[in-house]
Amino acid sequence: MDKLPLRITFRHMGPSEAVETAIRRHAARLPRFAGRIVGCRVVVEAPHQHHRKGKLYSVRIDLVAPREAIAVSRQGPSDHAHEDVYVAIRDAFETATRLLEDHSRRLRGEVKAHARRVEREEWL
Repeated sequence: MDKLPLRITFRHMGPSEAVETAIRRHAARLPRFAGRIVGCRVVVEAPHQHHRKGKLYSVRIDLVAPREAIAVSRQGPSDHAHEDVYVAIRDAFETATRLLEDHSRRLRGEVKAHARRVEREEWL
């Protein structure tokens, strides 16, 4: 099996080997949920230093799968659990996994077509 093409970028923070290892561990699981992933880019961003409260990390994952590009963005300000960079990474990869599963189902034709809604006219 080919290795997943992965690019990791850190913004407003120094690179961290531990964070990079966590990202690689999560990314290694992605091919189980979608056949072939052509590319994966992960951006981990810490807020600027002028924030008064805890740092809330944001994580963006851009995936390129057959016939679709998938983008996941977990913005920290709405979730204080994202003061922990590892929680923000986990949440982003959980979302990416769900989107990849949906993508795979669509490719296999397993998505059910919604029944057309038929409205009944009533005459008075």
